[in-house]
Amino acid sequence: MADPEIKSYEPFHESHSAAVTESRPARAVLMAIVFVFLVVFLLLPLIIVFKEALAKGVGTYLESLSDADTRSAIRLTLLVAAISVPLNIIFGISAAWAIAKFEFKGKAFLTTLIDLPFSVSPVISGLVYVLLFGAQGLLGAWLKTHGIVILFAVPGIVLATVFVTFPFVARELIPLMQEQGNGDEEAALSLGANGWQTFWYVTLPNVKWGLLYGVLLCNARAMGEFGAVSVVSGHIRGLTNTMPLHVEILYNEYNAVGAFAVASLLAGLALVTLVLKTLLEMRYGAELAATRGH
Repeated sequence: MADPEIKSYEPFHESHSAAVTESRPARAVLMAIVFVFLVVFLLLPLIIVFKEALAKGVGTYLESLSDADTRSAIRLTLLVAAISVPLNIIFGISAAWAIAKFEFKGKAFLTTLIDLPFSVSPVISGLVYVLLFGAQGLLGAWLKTHGIVILFAVPGIVLATVFVTFPFVARELIPLMQEQGNGDEEAALSLGANGWQTFWYVTLPNVKWGLLYGVLLCNARAMGEFGAVSVVSGHIRGLTNTMPLHVEILYNEYNAVGAFAVASLLAGLALVTLVLKTLLEMRYGAELAATRGH
């Protein structure tokens, strides 16, 4: 899967083939290098994960997944994704619409802020929340006085997850909206549509595939996030451990089958994400070809 942090919107643009001037041996060497990297760094780890997860049989595998702490980690992971992804959809659409369709002071600075989670370590972002909401943090005393718990609870995990995932939807939509321009929106407004109608019936349908692609990547990252969540969760077993954190705990306890069983769920999510990404690209390509055919 293409790196979502660096112009992952490119699959939604028409590719232009360049003249290939390399000799056959050179092409064979390049293909061999790519193949070896894919096998060693992608395919082999996936095979090992599923092999170790099923090392003691399907029964043990299913028993590991039915453990109370494992089920709690799965539920928490799904809950965090269910909260953070819709928030990122709202932010991503709003930010992309503002940046692509309007001119205002601070536009470049806003774009830079959107890219901030790509350049800041997730662990650092988690530490920032500790400095803000921890017992000795900037807002810690006030939160404690009012009985508000953020760190080592679901709110802190959600905040950390939202921070590391909020660029994905926006970064898919911004270049797509910029390329499309304002022509369709201006035409709709000239025909009497209001701002909301223009957005709902013109802007949103034009970017639907980019939006779905961004949501897909955002959801995958939300479920697989480790660094930021590890700092703010407190590692309370059965309460604040997401699936990645639970994998670490099981592995440190020498429960390899349990660790790889949970890891296989995350690996399965990655494979499903890859398949859906490919289907979206194929669907968009077919729709684009049909549109240009007319």
